[in-house]
Amino acid sequence: MQTLRVTLEQDEIPTHWYNVAADLTNPPAPPLGPDGQPVPLEKMATIFPMPLLEQEMSAQRWIAIPEEVRQIYALWRPSPLCRAARLEKLLGTPAKIFYKYEGVSPAGSHKPNSAVPQAYFNKIAGTKKLTTETGAGQWGCSIAFAGQMFGLPVRVFMVKVSYEQKPFRRSMMQTWGAEVFASPTNLTQAGRDVLAKDPDSQGSLGIAISEAVEEAAASPDTCYTLGSVLNHVLLHQTVIGLEAKKQFDKIGLYPDVVFGPCGGGSSFGGIAFPFLADKAAGDKRAANLRCVAVEPTSCPTLTKGAYAYDFGDASGYTPLMKMYTLGHDFMPPGIHAGGLRYHGDSPLVSQLLHEGVIEALAVPQVATFEAGVQFARAEGIMPAPESCHAIRAAIDEALRCKATGEEKVILFNLTGHGHFDMASYDRYLAGKLEDYEYPEAAIAESLGHLPKVG
Repeated sequence: MQTLRVTLEQDEIPTHWYNVAADLTNPPAPPLGPDGQPVPLEKMATIFPMPLLEQEMSAQRWIAIPEEVRQIYALWRPSPLCRAARLEKLLGTPAKIFYKYEGVSPAGSHKPNSAVPQAYFNKIAGTKKLTTETGAGQWGCSIAFAGQMFGLPVRVFMVKVSYEQKPFRRSMMQTWGAEVFASPTNLTQAGRDVLAKDPDSQGSLGIAISEAVEEAAASPDTCYTLGSVLNHVLLHQTVIGLEAKKQFDKIGLYPDVVFGPCGGGSSFGGIAFPFLADKAAGDKRAANLRCVAVEPTSCPTLTKGAYAYDFGDASGYTPLMKMYTLGHDFMPPGIHAGGLRYHGDSPLVSQLLHEGVIEALAVPQVATFEAGVQFARAEGIMPAPESCHAIRAAIDEALRCKATGEEKVILFNLTGHGHFDMASYDRYLAGKLEDYEYPEAAIAESLGHLPKVG
């Protein structure tokens, strides 16, 4: 049996992020304004600092990680690559199952990989305050932590259903000094408009984004931060896959298939993009590599959405982005994997799927918790509900290997721990969780409201 836990030294933390845009067959579609014309950087600078906008638009393959960022990364990075040997034995599979464990960060997830550089670049650009949204609370905790590292106050609009389901994530944010509000709120026009139509709204990431963007746009010293979707966010997350490649090199293996949970794309892009770099470079090891984004059937953006220009938020404050989308006014059900309840997806992930470079699949809620419990009982780690989607896909792949006798190497991104998601596990263990597959008619209605651009 191969090494169960593969570690790196602190001096092996990557010195550069990998930008997948440099290896796309076609250049990324530009963000557009309501007039259908590309949005100039100066206009986007009303909510983002220029260093991050430069990364957002960059086609440079390697972008240096500032030493100040690497020093904070060293609080928890490099994260371990572990072999799930007990799970393999339980399944009776000839496959080798590995996971990159991001739950070792201070916030307990992969999200600080981008929160720290976002706070850093805002600080050096002179930003005085940060706003953001959060679904499950992982991103809110991470930007609260990062803001504290660089002395920046943070205001978080947390999707109401998650605010109520996950109170201890809210407590983490407040412990790190952030203000946290259940979205939709009466603090913004976007929130008031939603509440006027539906006073009992559970909220959505699209609505929370609108509130955070509105606040940032209204104040010249405030900037908006986003935990997924945008190019610079996925860029920062590539530290995950870059470390994993070094770790596989140490044990002389290479994955045949890579799974990542996918809501906006940061987790999937972080683990998969560096391996796609090998594929683009003609590395023979990656010739048959499969990279699979795994989403919930209740919010099937990649598997049932349209590849079109759409707003990133519910109110139309953001630029239009070319992505797979269910429509910006899509209202997902209150599933427990709150970080995957987003109507759109990363433009980079979307383009790679559209061009056939990656795959996507959707899995139901109950089956993901079944996989999470199976993993926890075998490996001891309680995974976050979002991570359970990748675990479900990895287990299913391992069972296919059992049936065929294939000795594949399977890698998945374990994006965080589920210590503050126990109410969700309680509902699963009590048999109270339900599957929800979003009706085709409701998706079609939402897609009918897509903005009309050329």
